[in-house]
Formats: sequence, structure tokens, C-alpha cells
Amino acid sequence: MASLSSAPYPHRPPPPSIPPRQCKAQCAKPIRTSSSTSDDAGKLSLTEGTRRRRNGTVDAEQLKDRESRERKEEVNRKIASQKAISVVLRREATKAVIENKRGRSNSRKLLPTTVLEALHERITALRWESALKVFELLREQLWYKPNPATYVKLIVMLGKCKQPEKAHELFQAMMDEGCVANHESYTALLSAYSRSGLFDKAFLILEQMKSTRGCRPDVHTYSILIKSCLQVFAFNKVQDLLSDMEAEGIKPNTITYNTLIDAYGKAKMFAEMESTIAEMLRQPGCEPDVWTMNSTLRAFGSTGQIGTMEKCYEKFQIAGIQPNIRTFNILLDSYAKAGNYEKMSAVMEYMQKYQYSWTSVTYNVLIDAFGRAGDLKQMEHLFRLMQSERIKPNCVTLCSLVRAYGQAGKADKVKGVLRFIDNSDVMLDTVFFNCLVDAFGRMECFAEMKDVLEMMKQRGCKPDKITHRTMVKAYSISRMTSHVKEIQDLYESGWKSSTEDGEV
Repeated sequence: MASLSSAPYPHRPPPPSIPPRQCKAQCAKPIRTSSSTSDDAGKLSLTEGTRRRRNGTVDAEQLKDRESRERKEEVNRKIASQKAISVVLRREATKAVIENKRGRSNSRKLLPTTVLEALHERITALRWESALKVFELLREQLWYKPNPATYVKLIVMLGKCKQPEKAHELFQAMMDEGCVANHESYTALLSAYSRSGLFDKAFLILEQMKSTRGCRPDVHTYSILIKSCLQVFAFNKVQDLLSDMEAEGIKPNTITYNTLIDAYGKAKMFAEMESTIAEMLRQPGCEPDVWTMNSTLRAFGSTGQIGTMEKCYEKFQIAGIQPNIRTFNILLDSYAKAGNYEKMSAVMEYMQKYQYSWTSVTYNVLIDAFGRAGDLKQMEHLFRLMQSERIKPNCVTLCSLVRAYGQAGKADKVKGVLRFIDNSDVMLDTVFFNCLVDAFGRMECFAEMKDVLEMMKQRGCKPDKITHRTMVKAYSISRMTSHVKEIQDLYESGWKSSTEDGEV
């Protein structure tokens, strides 16, 4: 009550609102009053007209401003589009110059950014022949200055492409252009030789580095050479390199030890692997990481030593090393190969609970596991889920599907996989076609099995020893002696008839 009494005026309800149409009609109705109020009415109408004119002027100005902004935005969009088109055309012109530079008079006046982008694209894609053509064009430009970093990138690329002699030619060209060879360029050349198995020349480069000022080898140089030796199981050379490192006062780092552990595990040299881990733990500042754990788990898991793998996993976790998606893929693959689907499901649930995103490797492992177990329904569900998550199936995925359908005698399903391939851009290899040959052979679909040779020709894949053995086995089981002899003749002639004219 106090609040009401304190108000200066009594409370009145608000007047009822007039609908817009009714309001407009009332406002438009002429005002008829006495003569004493005519002047006031005239003033009122004058004021109202002025207000309307002013509002009309404001609205027109706002409309003009809006139209002006829209015109500017349209012009800006056209300029941006023209710039984008010019960039595309400039890149296309550069590609044309690269291919036909001998016939162009202005090939020495290309923009630096365009040529360098073209070179970078080819180096990244390991297109070494095209990259060298672009580099030759680069050296012809008026603005060109030798850059050792560019040479190093090219030498590394040539090493990955198994072109050590080309790498040496570039190294020599770099020296001829006045660039000083440094530790990085020597290491790149050493890597090129070692990747191709030319260890004599690689070790010669190593000795040359020792005698060159400012180019002494470090742990990175030795780790590269050790890795190349391990890839060809040259363990005696590895021991020589480790002794040489000790003599030079260079201590192995975590990468060096991980390389050794992984190689020993793949070679099933478990005693050497465990001693390397123990030595690694003794080194100050050289602690195991997730790569160490993954290599160890893969070594034991791939050989069926599930108990040892699980103990190692627990020890690494106690040491504070956290697993990653590769760790779980290794566990899934190990349990799948051991037929322990209960623990495999437990790993899947753990990954889902802690939101680990599945990769193509994860799907491939699971699809192969359920396929081998004969659970085609679950396998197909995973394949559909893989596609729904926009993870592209690869050749490994398709091999697992074909293998499972072949074992189950589902010829129509195998043909369904082939239809999927026709509508995709999956890169196929000889391994896939060998799986296809085996599947059709198991189901005694001999006409389809022979057609695989034509498919291989169309895809640019050549049959190998496994193709030959698989087809011979399928024909032999069905006692098709004449076909066995035909395949034998084709194999001995280098599969010429199947790769040249497509007839078997």
C-alpha cells in the first residue's frame, strides 16, 4: 500500500492500441474544428508534412548508401575472381613452359614464386624426373641464385626414389656453383647411397665427413646409416657403426635406440631387442617413448606372445608412457591374429569410451579380423561405417573383403567388390589381384579367374610367382591338367601373352 500512496498520480491502464490499418485511416481523416483552432491545425499539418519529407530524404539516402555498398562488394568480388583466375592461368602457363620451355623466348623471366611452387609440388610428390626439369628451368632464370637448401631437398628426394647417381650429380653441381658443402648436404648424399644399398659409397662419404672441417657426422648421420643397414638385415655393419660412434664420442639418442628396437623385433631377435631396451634405460637423458612401446608390443604381439606383450604394456604405462592410436591398432591386430576376440572387443570399447578416432588402419584390422572369423555381417557393417565416416577404403581393405567372400563361397559378393572398384579411384596392386585369383579359384570360378589376368593388364599390374602358383593350385585341385600346362607355359614365357595381347 505504501508504494501506491507514494505515486504522484493514480494508476491508469494503458490505452488500447490501434491496429495499423485503423491508425492509418484515422490519421488520414480530415480534422474539422472551429475557427479558433484553424491556425493550430495548419501548424500541425505543416509539421507533419515536413517530418514526412525528411523521413523520405533519409530513406532515399539510406537506399543510396546500401546500393553503393552492394556495388562496391560486387566490384570487389569481381576483382578477387579475376585475381584467382590469373593465379590459375599463371600456374597453367608455367606448367606449359616447363614442358615446352625450349620453344619459349620468355622462359627466363618467370615469376620466382610460380617456379618454386612447381618445384616444391614435384619434390613432395617424389616426381624426381619432373622435379629435375623444373630445377633446370629454375637455374636458367635471370633472378636465380644458388641455394644449398634447394639442393639438399632435391638430393633427399632422389635418395627416396633410389637415384643415388643423380643425387651425386646434383651434389657436384652444387659445388661447381660455388656452394660450400655442409653437414646437411653430406648427410643427404650419404642417405641417398645407403637407401639404395650402396654401403661402400655411403661409408666412404662418412669417412670424408670426418676429415672435412665443419662436416663431422653426428648422431643423426649415424642413425640414418644404421636404419638403412637394418632394413637389409646387415646387423654386422650396425655393430661396426655403433662401435664407431663410441670411438667418436657420439652417444645414441632415443631415435637411434628405437630404430634398433624396431629392427630387432621385426627380425624376431628378442634377446638383442631386450638388451637394447636395457641399455637405453641406463643412458641418462635417453628415455623410452611411445615409439619404443609400440615397437616392443608389435614384436611380441605379431609372434603370438600375448602374455609378454600385455606385461610390457603394463610396464610402459607404469613408466608414464601414454598409448596412442597406433598402440591400440597393434593391440587389436595382435588379439585378432591370436583369435582372442573378447580382448579385441575390450580394446574397441576402451577406444570408444576415451574417444580415440579410428583410422584406416583400425578399420582394416577389424574388417580383416571379422572376415577371417567368418562374421561377414559384422565385416560388412564395419565397411559401411568406414565409408560413412569418409575414410577411404584402400587396397588392404578390399583384399580382406575378397578373401573373406572367397572363403565363404560368395561369388556374387566378390563381384560386388569389383563393381565398387569400378566406381572408385582405389589404386590396386598385384597383391589384390592375387587375392582375387585365389578367391575365384577356391569357388571354382575358372572363367572369372582367367579374366583377372586381363584386369591386371588394364591396371598396369604384372602377374608374379604368387599369381602363377595360385592358378596352378586351383587347376590342379580340379585336375585340369591342360590348363595347368597352359599357365606353366605362360609363366615360363614371362606372361608375355597375358601382358601383351590379353589372351590366356
